[in-house]
Amino acid sequence: MKVLDRIIQLSLWTTCSLLLISYATPFFHPESISWLPYFGLLYPIWVFAALGVTILAFFRKIPFKYVGAFVLFIGFSFHFRLIALSFFNNETSENSIKLMSYNVRLFGVYDDTTTESRDNIFNLIRSEQPDVACFQEYYRQDKPTTFETYDSIRTILNSIDYHERSAHNERGNRNFGIAIFSKYPMIARGDVMFESQGTMDFNYCIFADVVCKKDTVRIYNVHLQSIRLSEPGNKESSGTLSLLKTGIKKMNSAYVKRADQARKVIEHMESSPYPIVVCGDFNDTPMSYTYHQFYKKMTDGFREASFGLGATYIGRIPAGRIDYVFHTDELSCSNFIVHKVRFSDHRPLTCTINFSKP
Repeated sequence: MKVLDRIIQLSLWTTCSLLLISYATPFFHPESISWLPYFGLLYPIWVFAALGVTILAFFRKIPFKYVGAFVLFIGFSFHFRLIALSFFNNETSENSIKLMSYNVRLFGVYDDTTTESRDNIFNLIRSEQPDVACFQEYYRQDKPTTFETYDSIRTILNSIDYHERSAHNERGNRNFGIAIFSKYPMIARGDVMFESQGTMDFNYCIFADVVCKKDTVRIYNVHLQSIRLSEPGNKESSGTLSLLKTGIKKMNSAYVKRADQARKVIEHMESSPYPIVVCGDFNDTPMSYTYHQFYKKMTDGFREASFGLGATYIGRIPAGRIDYVFHTDELSCSNFIVHKVRFSDHRPLTCTINFSKP
């Protein structure tokens, strides 16, 4: 049994060390310590591993068993980035807007020969009837087209205003980007320009100043840098090791780009004369440097007004919660829902943004 106790003790020190390193992830720019973001990415594993080993250490009365409890305790605030425990935040104020944020993965245009994914998304929009809908990986084909999106969404929502930024592909007259549809008028709109964009990067940030009755809110729709693991890297690369190196290189680059893009968005926010909502696909977890930049200045709507773990990415590689709705202190959030549907590789978010706290 002494051998088992030694293994438990070694595991205790190991998991606690890994967990402590992951606590540092939100505070360091990915360019400064390139390997650190991976510890934040694996943070849930370190938490549950440390918890399990700590329980075993107490059960076996292992020396230093309190170390595990202490390390878990000091990370209390980080643990609650992963989970929401709002039981009663369902009240709305008299002046509010219903917001939807959804990475629609091009409405499934390349999935198959049917329009099932697109039609399911349309039905969801029709059912939820958001006042403002923000779409990432938005797809629009110039007319004439057999895969219509723009006119259908405007009709479903009866929207009166619209803003889009996209890259135009002349082959097939296709447009790839992000869009905002609104039932209320936009008195201003624009783009936040990102640096170091590649020719195949369709990651953008747009904003619109939306007037709802007597109040105005600035809404940012963001799609921060994608990793694009499924795309070919070095054409000369072959074999597992080469593919692994290519994947790590792409992830390192994406972490740095997202951090710089977050900085650009936050700098632009400082010039806003109105309360702010930032929503979209951030492509980073709650234990990332990118998330922390917004978290320092704004409120995470999911944590304020939802319940549970709230995983939003449901693609082949589990990534947990990477889609967010943030707002400034002048606003509040209620009725936050992560919809359990699989019409894309992301789950849609809906919530109510209140101009005065209910």
